[in-house]
Amino acid sequence: MPATPVFETARLWLCPCSPADVDAVQRRFPRWEVVEFLSADVPWPYPADGAQTNMDEALRQIAAGEKSHWSIFLKEGGPGEMIGRISLWPDDGRSRDMRGFWLDPEFRGRGLMTEAADRITDYALRELAWPHLWLSNAEPNRGSARVKERQGATLAATEPCKYVSGEHPRQIWLLTAEDWLARRRSD
Repeated sequence: MPATPVFETARLWLCPCSPADVDAVQRRFPRWEVVEFLSADVPWPYPADGAQTNMDEALRQIAAGEKSHWSIFLKEGGPGEMIGRISLWPDDGRSRDMRGFWLDPEFRGRGLMTEAADRITDYALRELAWPHLWLSNAEPNRGSARVKERQGATLAATEPCKYVSGEHPRQIWLLTAEDWLARRRSD
């Protein structure tokens, strides 16, 4: 993956994650509403050094070109503190998942994650010229599914998966570059 760029949307700054975000992550991330439908690999209860451990791994992945991780900031009121994260990685041919995100529940319901996901999707499918994005979510996570539906992704499969909250069906979505670009032209 190329260096993680900075992006601006109408209401957000998407900046490469940084060690300066660790304190905000440690305050905002360890909430049940954030972690319940994340991978069972996420430690729960979240340890006191969880954000630092996660940041170290995210920075390693960025440096190795394996993934891009952006911290999400509201533009209103200046740079402020990060309110969530969105990540992108290339298709490995196995996981059928290429993007992940979380947002502090205090900022949900405003379309902010769709705005961030649209910018990162455009980057992947238009600027990087990837042919598709595989996306997934726990079936009960309707907010995450709605982001995918709004983007025009097609539900391709459902399979069992373990999450922090236990086993749930995992919805696997496919968003092709062709469908994304056609949708963007019609917007």
